[in-house]
Amino acid sequence: MTQLDGIVKPKTKRSKRFLESRTPKLVEDVKTAMIMKGGNTSQTVTQALKDIYALKKPSAVLYKKKNITRPFEDSTSLEFFSKKTDCSLFLFGSHNKKRPNNLIFGRLFDFHVLDMIELGIEKYVSLSDIKASKCPEGTKPMLVFAGEAFDTDNEHKRLKNLLIDFFRGPNVPAVRLAGLEHVLHFTALDGKIYMRSYRCLLKKSGCRTPRIELEEIGPSFDLVLRRTHLASDDLYKLAHRQPKALKAKKKKNISHDAFGTKFGRVHMQKQDLSKLHTRKMKGLRKRKGDVVAEDQDGKAPKVAKVES
Repeated sequence: MTQLDGIVKPKTKRSKRFLESRTPKLVEDVKTAMIMKGGNTSQTVTQALKDIYALKKPSAVLYKKKNITRPFEDSTSLEFFSKKTDCSLFLFGSHNKKRPNNLIFGRLFDFHVLDMIELGIEKYVSLSDIKASKCPEGTKPMLVFAGEAFDTDNEHKRLKNLLIDFFRGPNVPAVRLAGLEHVLHFTALDGKIYMRSYRCLLKKSGCRTPRIELEEIGPSFDLVLRRTHLASDDLYKLAHRQPKALKAKKKKNISHDAFGTKFGRVHMQKQDLSKLHTRKMKGLRKRKGDVVAEDQDGKAPKVAKVES
């Protein structure tokens, strides 16, 4: 590829396909996460990164080498790797005396750090420690959030939004019942965040709807909230802006009630009912002996005489 006046021009078909894959799209591809470890890590952090990578596959890139960087102090290396691998999400693991067993969840906008949230691991159970059958790779999980903090506290609200962005997987138009087999449950209680992973088991219930049982498959985390780096409201609003082509056009004179019933309003011109043609029935015809309508002078109606 050659670069002239800031414009990159491809020389081969391969480089042309690569540049086309990086161009902006109306509907973006699935968000990819890069998972990396810092200069100092513990066995707990290394295994935790591998387990989260197993949940996130295939939309993830795992870096096995150490990266000596501190995201809260200098994020240039994260932005460089993000541009290189086209990743908009990242997970960084580190370990030191001041902040042991540290995980940093973050995301980027336009290859610049948007927000980061640091979580400390207090208790951890890996995937291999729980002996149970696992979900297939690439299964789209169901995300459940419990706790008032996710609805009231600003930092927990942003953490909830970040976790949804990280674990939600691809957008699909429909899901079959058997495909709903993986559940990620997050609970905010007493200043801690508990993450659990379950597998849905469909049991016989004697009727058409099966009975649901949850089996823990791991990993299991007890996390505590540490440092945060949140984007400003203006930048956060800019990152959520959608192109006009994707916005649904509002249809006039159509409304829905609380039950989802669709109502439409039809506008018609004023009708002259005097010229309305109706069906003439025999019972409505005038007969001899009927009352004659009152004439214009206001005289009493005349009654026709009938000879007996």
